[in-house]
Amino acid sequence: MTRQQRRLLDRFVIALVALALVFAAGWLGYRVSRLAALERQGERGQQQLRLYNQTLASELARYDYLPGVLGLDDKVAALIENPRDKARVADANFYLAALNERSGTRAIYVLDAKGKVLATSNWQRTDSYLGEALGYRPYFRQAIAGQSGRFYGVGTTRGESGYYLSSPIGNRRAPVGVAVVKVGLEQLEAHWQDADSRVMLADENGVVILASNPVWRLSTLNTLSNAERERIAQSLQYNRAPLPAIDLSKVEALATGDELVHLERGPVLLSQRLTLPGSPWQLILLSPTGEVRRAAMGSALLAAALTALALTIAVALNSRRRRIAERLAARAALEAANNELERKVFERTADLSAANRQLKAEVAERIRAEANLRKTQDDLLQAGKLAVIGQMSTGIAHELNQPLAALRTLSGNTQKFLARGDLSTAQTNLATINQLVERMGRITGALKSFARKTGNGTSSANLAEALENALFLLDTRLKGMKLELVRDVDPELVAACDPNRLEQVLVNLIANALDAIAGVESPRLEIRAARHGDALSLTVRDNGAGFSMEAESRLFEPFFTTKPVGQGLGLGLTLSAGILDDYGGSLVADNHPCGGARFTLTLPPSMEKANHGR
Repeated sequence: MTRQQRRLLDRFVIALVALALVFAAGWLGYRVSRLAALERQGERGQQQLRLYNQTLASELARYDYLPGVLGLDDKVAALIENPRDKARVADANFYLAALNERSGTRAIYVLDAKGKVLATSNWQRTDSYLGEALGYRPYFRQAIAGQSGRFYGVGTTRGESGYYLSSPIGNRRAPVGVAVVKVGLEQLEAHWQDADSRVMLADENGVVILASNPVWRLSTLNTLSNAERERIAQSLQYNRAPLPAIDLSKVEALATGDELVHLERGPVLLSQRLTLPGSPWQLILLSPTGEVRRAAMGSALLAAALTALALTIAVALNSRRRRIAERLAARAALEAANNELERKVFERTADLSAANRQLKAEVAERIRAEANLRKTQDDLLQAGKLAVIGQMSTGIAHELNQPLAALRTLSGNTQKFLARGDLSTAQTNLATINQLVERMGRITGALKSFARKTGNGTSSANLAEALENALFLLDTRLKGMKLELVRDVDPELVAACDPNRLEQVLVNLIANALDAIAGVESPRLEIRAARHGDALSLTVRDNGAGFSMEAESRLFEPFFTTKPVGQGLGLGLTLSAGILDDYGGSLVADNHPCGGARFTLTLPPSMEKANHGR
């Protein structure tokens, strides 16, 4: 291991140790701060639970005296003595209704020793308790046994929940009846709903009877067993309510006896419980711990930042000490190296000067070679054009000889008609002469335009117009072969290419196709163009013999030709492919599945419209 590698390894180990210290400090700060914050929140929660307990106890104590007082009233005693006397029943009903209205209870009623309702405060309602048999209710069983009954349940008549207080009537050892008061506790829930924390009151069965969220009412804190559900169902304590379990999962037990829980898969809550004195009921307070977590995170970040700052200061001091020592050692080495460096710089400068002169000479030679290559390429391109013109020379001469002979005859006749004074015939001859001259001008103009040299700058070429000009140059051969010519070119297709160079490519491809179908019984030439996505393609297909395997593999090699000696240079396809490549296009050749050869050229479309005409 080299010295530099050892230094890098040492730095890496030091960095890992520093990160571990920062992390440990942050974790320790988080744990200490979190436990302290949870302890403070637990103290506040216990105070809040005691306040809720006092409020609940005070609310229940308001009605403790009522069941015992009922047994002392003359109307109730008379009813118990003779429950079949309608007058006594009516007096007791009116008394209970008035007492219920004044005390603000939900219902007050009297049962005989067998559990039948003899009189009730809601006797006028259609769902009155009057005549019902409630001997199975736990509050009746407690009272008929001589004890004061306390019970929370859901009414079987109206399905209305409430807190039932019962007391025996008569001698506690042998009660003659039972007085029952039903109290509603929903007003307590209204106060609980205003608090940030979640509050629940669970009875002896673990069933939530009051809650800050009414949805949790008549739900269980734990899943009930089948035996417990059977026992509860027989007493009809909750009137056949389904009693679903609340989704309350324990996360962590704290040293204070409190717990951290998830309620319905929500955020972590602090769960605290308080058993009501003299009752199996429990108050459950669930308070959010978001502030605790934020405070703990703040403490963790502060501890980590302080640790990182201390480590940074220590590293900075150590680095400063090392830099001073290294600087002193380096100064001596620098003075020794300076002289050596000056010597090497002088030698290197001499070497660079010689290399620079040699590089300039090579660059100049490269520039001259590139210029010669460019000139050679342009000359080959022009030679290809002239070769095509040479092949067309016989047909062009024939095209020019015909109008020249006609001009000779017409000019001589015109002189005779003028001498005779036949001006009308002379004028007709002159018009014909003018048409012939224009035709000859188009032929020579097309040849002149085709033969001139062009640059390779990007311009726009209309495919239909370029094809028309190429066919015009080959018009003599086309007429002489009497072939079937199929053209399918959209006049709106415009390629990013020089029009003259595109015409040269098309002349080469069409001339090759004409050579291929020379001697074919029914010659046919198809030229089609279309747009495919972001490219324009033009296909030239003949119905000749197609390519041999050797010819197809060597088509684009310079100076390769399948024509007889003296009839071709073998540069047409090579130059055509080079022209298309200059403009971002391509040229491919293959045998058509239905026979004959097929050339396909592609070019990018132009962003501007091509000029019509030249």
